[in-house]
Amino acid sequence: LRTHQWCFILFNVLLFHVLLFGADLLEEYFLRSLPFSYTDAKTLEIRERARKLNMDPLKANLSYSISGTATCSDEEIFLLVLVCSNPESRTRRNAIRQTWGNVTDARGYRVLTLFALGKPASVATQLEINEESQKHRDIIEGSFIDSPETQTQKMLMSVEWTVTFCPQARYVLKADEDVFVGIPSLVGYLLSLTQLEDVYIGRVVHHGVPDRDPESPAFVPTHRYPEEFYPDYCDGSAFVMSQDVARKVYVAAEEVPVSAPPDIFVGICSKKAGVTPIHSSRFSGEKHISYNRCCYKFIFTSSDMKEDELFKDWKETSAGAECSL
Repeated sequence: LRTHQWCFILFNVLLFHVLLFGADLLEEYFLRSLPFSYTDAKTLEIRERARKLNMDPLKANLSYSISGTATCSDEEIFLLVLVCSNPESRTRRNAIRQTWGNVTDARGYRVLTLFALGKPASVATQLEINEESQKHRDIIEGSFIDSPETQTQKMLMSVEWTVTFCPQARYVLKADEDVFVGIPSLVGYLLSLTQLEDVYIGRVVHHGVPDRDPESPAFVPTHRYPEEFYPDYCDGSAFVMSQDVARKVYVAAEEVPVSAPPDIFVGICSKKAGVTPIHSSRFSGEKHISYNRCCYKFIFTSSDMKEDELFKDWKETSAGAECSL
């Protein structure tokens, strides 16, 4: 081939990669929300209360409403993973335990994966959960009945448990049970951050509209949230908070109705605490990413994973050569 033909081929290859990665890079590094200005007196009050939060009264109160065998050791945990799970989803929890949830160390930093659930309606299921909890010691169970209407309560319980019983966890990843999580790539990303506080990262949703349909499970009446749009928030399939953000969300939650969906609930609390969500396109949101070994070693999450996919994808991404860009 002649020189001009080689140049044409090279130009097309470069153009392909620009189109492939350019949108995500633009979204991630140039379209982030501007940092929040802490001039509001209420915001400053929430941040100060979160900084001075006293754990001892919290432990006494939560011991009556939260059961389970999950514990955090005294050593520092870099990433605490809280999987919001359905009480009946025992096989899914076992699948996570045998795949990405089995990672306890990433780049020399400790990772701990636990499951958050409410109580089942069935006594037989409760007995199975008790047995499962004693065996694996990784279940946090609230006193409320697990249902579509109590998912925000489960989210709040997870935050309360974190700030009360695991304050040494540097980062907290909330994930749904149908999500694949690339722990090594996520830990590597968190280690690269220069921002150590106010870290609230995920696939950011802009201008979310409240559901005004009274027949919908996600119905939010106007008197509960009168604004036309929700504040920016991270999609609830998976997002990361630093420990200080969990404390701020916990304090701000006193003034936010739990009728809001869980991810939006966290977004509203974060805004009240002066925390701006950070977008990363490596979180898939509710999307299922078509499997590719190198892609799955790069992304943080993929949703709507079937159990057989989980085992296959985990086995392949955990072995083999590293991937170049």
